[in-house]
Amino acid sequence: MSESSNSAGGAGPSHRSVEIGVALALALLALIGIIGSLKVGIGWGAEGPKAGFFPFYISVIVLISCAVNLVTALREFTGRELFAEWGQLRQVMSVVIPTTIYVFAVPVLGMYVSSGLLIGVFMKWIGRYSWMLVLAISVGVPVLTYVMFERWFLVPLPKGPLEDWLGL
Repeated sequence: MSESSNSAGGAGPSHRSVEIGVALALALLALIGIIGSLKVGIGWGAEGPKAGFFPFYISVIVLISCAVNLVTALREFTGRELFAEWGQLRQVMSVVIPTTIYVFAVPVLGMYVSSGLLIGVFMKWIGRYSWMLVLAISVGVPVLTYVMFERWFLVPLPKGPLEDWLGL
């Protein structure tokens, strides 16, 4: 980061607010892990640890870490330190949003179609490549992935309606 982006004059979220937000979000996930672990049992059974044993203790460690980070953020940051400018966050979100859509598309469209679409979107939108190259790579990579995983390694990946229609 440049010196100007660390100054208080930039527009964007403060370092303190981001630290607090991340600490609280991860603490919530840790609490969910603790509650789930307690439901399935955290003790020791006849055959060894119960299903919630390790997730419980990992969640406790994460919760303690979140508390330490929260206290540190409240003590050490004034709220004037800039975490990132809004333009920088927009660039990050231009990758996070399509990738999130991809994750939700895989169960519906399958791994191969979703991957081809994601590759094509990134190549055309961010890379600004020609349509011929975009089509070649966004079709070629999923086809090669199919051959490698499904045929050579015999590892099935999630398939969607197109693969069903093609009988793959």
